[in-house]
Amino acid sequence: MHTLQPKHTILKDDELQKVLQKFHITIAQLPKIKSTDPAVPEGTALGKVMKIERKESEKVQVYYRVVA
Repeated sequence: MHTLQPKHTILKDDELQKVLQKFHITIAQLPKIKSTDPAVPEGTALGKVMKIERKESEKVQVYYRVVA
């Protein structure tokens, strides 16, 4: 992983349910990320949800993407 690349982690099922409840959405409503994207860890199954943590100045911005 490159030092400038944001941290990408795959959510566990219980973490995913908390995120979906927090935002009142379904998995289909999450933005997509291609499975061929270099940031996606190898072997990640389609339909898994990734948490992307990008540090901007002092704050950490969190994004969620579903692997498509």
